Amino acid sequence: MSDTLKHEDKLGAVLFQVQKDLRQLKCSLENITINERGKSLDIQALDAAIGKTESSIRKHAEDYLKTVTKQLLVLPRIEDLQQKKQIPKWKPALETIPDVRPPREDLQGTSTGKKHKSALTTHLLCNPAHPNNRAIMHQQFGIPLPDFHKRSTNAAKHHRIISGPVVSLPTIEPKGRHSLAMPEEDMRTMADRSLLHMSIQHKAASLHPREDSYSSKTGLIGSKSRRYKQLKWETEPGSTCEKIARECTPLWTTKTPPPSTTSKSVDHRGMMQGINDLIPKSPENVPVQVPVNISKYPFTIIKGRINPMATDFCHFKQSFSLCWSSVVDALEALEKLLRDFAVPLAKVSGERLVEFGHGWDSGWRKAPPVIGLLSVLENWEEVLGLVSRPGQRYKGEGGIDAAAIHIQSCWRRYLAQTAYLRHCQRKWAAGTIAISWLMHTQMLRVRKALQARRFRQLENYRSRAQHLAANWKHIQSSKRTIIHIPSLGYSQSQRMNLRGFDILQNIQISRVCDIRDENVEVIYVCPRHLGEDILHYYTSLLKCDGATDEDDTGTPQASSSSVRRFIILTPEAVDYFPTHNMCLSTLLKYSPRTLKRIRNLIQGKQAYIVGGVAHEDDLAVADELGVPILAPEPAIAQLYSSKSGGRRIFAGAEVDVPPGQGDIYSLNQRWLFKMDSEHDGRGTAYCDICYLSCYNWALQEYHRYGPELWNTEWIQESVLLRYLDEIPEWLARYGHPAKTSCYPNWACFLKTFLRQGGVVEAYPPSDSVTCLTVDLLLEPGGEVTMLSCGDQLHSSCQLEAIGSTVPQTSVHPETLQSICMRVGQACLQRLIVGYVSVDLATFLNRNTMEQKVWAIDLDLTYSDQLAMTQLLLMMTGGTLNCHTGCLEVPTPIREKCCEHQIAAKPPLVNRYAVIGSHLFHSNLSMLYHNVFFMVCKAHGIGFNMKRKQGTIFAVYDSSERRTIGMITVSEDLQGALVTFARNLSDIHQEISPSKMQGETNFKELIKEIEDVLQMTVQNKMRAVEGKLAA
Repeated sequence: MSDTLKHEDKLGAVLFQVQKDLRQLKCSLENITINERGKSLDIQALDAAIGKTESSIRKHAEDYLKTVTKQLLVLPRIEDLQQKKQIPKWKPALETIPDVRPPREDLQGTSTGKKHKSALTTHLLCNPAHPNNRAIMHQQFGIPLPDFHKRSTNAAKHHRIISGPVVSLPTIEPKGRHSLAMPEEDMRTMADRSLLHMSIQHKAASLHPREDSYSSKTGLIGSKSRRYKQLKWETEPGSTCEKIARECTPLWTTKTPPPSTTSKSVDHRGMMQGINDLIPKSPENVPVQVPVNISKYPFTIIKGRINPMATDFCHFKQSFSLCWSSVVDALEALEKLLRDFAVPLAKVSGERLVEFGHGWDSGWRKAPPVIGLLSVLENWEEVLGLVSRPGQRYKGEGGIDAAAIHIQSCWRRYLAQTAYLRHCQRKWAAGTIAISWLMHTQMLRVRKALQARRFRQLENYRSRAQHLAANWKHIQSSKRTIIHIPSLGYSQSQRMNLRGFDILQNIQISRVCDIRDENVEVIYVCPRHLGEDILHYYTSLLKCDGATDEDDTGTPQASSSSVRRFIILTPEAVDYFPTHNMCLSTLLKYSPRTLKRIRNLIQGKQAYIVGGVAHEDDLAVADELGVPILAPEPAIAQLYSSKSGGRRIFAGAEVDVPPGQGDIYSLNQRWLFKMDSEHDGRGTAYCDICYLSCYNWALQEYHRYGPELWNTEWIQESVLLRYLDEIPEWLARYGHPAKTSCYPNWACFLKTFLRQGGVVEAYPPSDSVTCLTVDLLLEPGGEVTMLSCGDQLHSSCQLEAIGSTVPQTSVHPETLQSICMRVGQACLQRLIVGYVSVDLATFLNRNTMEQKVWAIDLDLTYSDQLAMTQLLLMMTGGTLNCHTGCLEVPTPIREKCCEHQIAAKPPLVNRYAVIGSHLFHSNLSMLYHNVFFMVCKAHGIGFNMKRKQGTIFAVYDSSERRTIGMITVSEDLQGALVTFARNLSDIHQEISPSKMQGETNFKELIKEIEDVLQMTVQNKMRAVEGKLAA
């Protein structure tokens, strides 16, 4: 190998000399002019031929230098550099090294200890890094090896294992003073100053992934990559150690194919990305400028091309000819960058270029960092500003192609992005349409399934209703179970606007008093959980032992029997939907455990359901339990329970109704406005007609024509037209909703009224108007029974009843029965069965002084008055005879009586009662029920079971405790009213301090009772005067 290298060194010198002679010949030919036969010789053609030959020889010379410099050789230890002027190339003879593996036959007869020692020796020989390897090689084979591990402490700190081309490297001074490379002539002085020791470690070069684009990373001048080997120069003691980092040449090279059009576009995009990264984004990305040094080997690049004949470049190339292979790639990349950006002039520092070439791995077409390339320039700031200028790339070499590529890529990106966005939009639209269609079809299937289920439930309801009508008399006379579900099936908007909706549904808890009939068992479904105090209270009431201090008149057996005949259940769905204000039927529908328990309780018994305000879920509950409902169909109930539906029934019953017109959806009438779907005076507004400016003129017209002619249409037409002109302004100024908590002003009320519909009625033309409520039972067998009747008591709103006096005393019983029978028969003709409540208004006609009775409202539901009446009858043991208008109560039997007198029926006495079902006081929540009863007992408020008079309370909930019910019973109506008013006053004073009166309706009700008492006194005085006059 050493002989080959000697010939290669001579060949290199010859090629270099031929190249130099051709360059001199080219320079001489430029100044010669030859004329031959009158024609000039073409020197340019000869010059081009010589230049082509020179380029070919230069290329072959560079290839030769690359081949020579990149051969990897193993250098021996240099022992005495001062005595030898040339470093010999060490090539040990392999024939002198014997085979270290011992013969197999020698190891067979050895002992175990010798075998172990031989194996250990073999292991050490195979590990050159072991400290004993050198001693064993010298001891057994006589081969002295260099001592790599015996170093000084100072030298050990700087020792590195190097690898690289076998070339003579220049001495490098510390950074900051000189460049990293030295010319060839300076290397001769290095051998005189120190001895060079070099150790080489052989490693296979790692194959890095190919990268066709310029790297966008920022580079620092003089930076060294971690993946390259580092060279370490070690001198003898007394000399300084210098180090250099340079490129590690792989053991083999890979020649990449020429780039395609795609790779060119990729190179262009990579270069543009690198140029975009030239603009520093943070202080750390700004290239660090090395200390200003005067370069020994500067040269210039004009318009991206190097003049090979320039003296400065020739001097630079000759000085670094031995490491030219690592410089030429960086130089070509720099030229290409300057040509691409049309840089007119660039001053290159030769030392920086060599340093950059050593640190840059050009294998696998890896693009150099742009800032790293620019850092080798002395005028890098001007060049960087020029390169960073927008559009500069398109002014250089291949700028038109680059611009076309960039324009095409932008346009293609725009088209692709537009197509992608359109595709995404269409995909989203298709997904939305598909989901909507799936939801639509699913909703259709669910709707059809629900319709089929409801139709099946309706058919089952009708079949059970027929069975109930056919066997009603038998059911009434035998043992039966009544399932009370006091559900308020209002619309969702109405339910959400009602405060304390669950308490409103529980006001009819007195339905449990139906067990006063010995053949009746009651299952009461409660809309909220009741506390132990309420359960104990009603248990005591039903035993007739809860609110009195006297002994119970009943036997213990009867008391225990009455307790066993009622049960109170609360659906589990109450806990699942605490804030949804669902009606009780819906809650029971979603409570399978409660339904299962009810089925077990009614198994094998006659049972039916008594509901409240009809709802569609009533049919679902009845179908689940398999029992009939004592109520009309929900659709029929919703139709005729409205104000317009009530007027139609009243018209069919031929009873008197207020002047007006039903089914009003436009403003063409006057007086009193009632919404169809509202209840308890919520959807009612009034407007006084006296505020009309034409009212007095209309009265004059009435008196001028007289009552007989006034009824003709042609006389009323002029008055009606004038009324219609003034009505809109009149309503806007003087229209008032009855309950401002529901509708704050007339505009809000009018908007809802015109949307829902309603009736317009005339208010009774009298200063003294009495309203009364009659509860009817429309039996499935076709009979009409009056269950309760009472005169209404109002609070602040005259159209909302919160109590009544039982029995009623304002209308003659026969007249009342006649009206109720006609209304009941009209309802039966329209397939309405169950419990019905009729509201009437009575007053005296001013002209004839006759009593008028108007039917003003109809509710197809179980009323609060009827529930409180059941409690009244339970506690007094009496009966309410609506035909005579008397509450008949049996008198207590004296203890000392004969046996035949005991067997006789006790005499009956009349009692009067005042019922209040909606007594509200916010301060009641401060007292628990047991404390409240103790306070009432301290004031003498209680019920006397023997005298059948006193006060009875109805409690509804254990948590809020703000609403209660109260019944007072006395021998006459005046005494019952006085007791009721006194109880309200005592309770209010007890629970209301002077500074915290609270929110209540006690005061308005006391005032209403005072007015009734005053009217009662006047009626008695008139009756006495009439008797005296007669």
